[in-house]
Amino acid sequence: MSGARDHHVISAMGLTEVVIENGRVISVTAPKIDYCPLFKKYRNLDQLTADEVKKNMELRIREFGFCSPNRQTRMGDFITFGVSEILATALHSGVIDAAVIVSDGCGTAVVSDPEIVQGLCGRISGILETSPIAKVINDIGADRVLNPKTACIDQLLGADKAAQMGFRKFAVTVSNGSDAAVIRSKYSDRAVVIGVHTTGVSRAGAEQMFDNCDIISACASGPLHELASERKDTLIAGNKVPIYGVTCFGKKLVLDKLHSIGREPWYGQPAADPARPLF
Repeated sequence: MSGARDHHVISAMGLTEVVIENGRVISVTAPKIDYCPLFKKYRNLDQLTADEVKKNMELRIREFGFCSPNRQTRMGDFITFGVSEILATALHSGVIDAAVIVSDGCGTAVVSDPEIVQGLCGRISGILETSPIAKVINDIGADRVLNPKTACIDQLLGADKAAQMGFRKFAVTVSNGSDAAVIRSKYSDRAVVIGVHTTGVSRAGAEQMFDNCDIISACASGPLHELASERKDTLIAGNKVPIYGVTCFGKKLVLDKLHSIGREPWYGQPAADPARPLF
């Protein structure tokens, strides 16, 4: 890993593209989404701008070493309820025994420690490209990283790796419907397929995700919000960035996490507060 290029490309808040190199934010594109309810709640931001995104990325670098050599890899719950929190709870209870995730510094990896799942995924945005970080790979274990030399991202190969490692029930995060369909076809109920970073998915892609995922994070996806309202059997958690329980097993995982924090599914109250505009 020595001498490897330190280059990370992030799909961040507002559907911006952020480049981080050597612990510095190099560039941020203009946001396509003006308002994010989570950043209103946690940072009191009424409008997303490239400058605010840059400040937030720099805050992550300072606070937990995001995309840097001193990356913290263990963490407790950050937002109380989200995909990483659902996965950590499921791993802790033994309902699943591994999660195929994507994080800065490792790319695709197969993780069984709930604190590492939360540490690596709890406060990050979508990772489009990353390069190896020795501390991250050492903390996970090089044998659990898809490619510790390149930190490549490939969730289909990650699912294959989890299966080859002998895990009986593993979760896989995906960001598109085609990957969800392939994993579902290949591994059936052995895989728990979870849609993440879904902003910008097409209507056809959203339908494919509903047909093949157990759980979906709606992010700022207009088609997913529409489909959830059409498919009346969808379990909805949250009024800001909804998480959908789609299958029976997916609903169980969502409910397990909700009940662990004393919450119930969302039935229309309080009023929805989605990102704007949906994309």
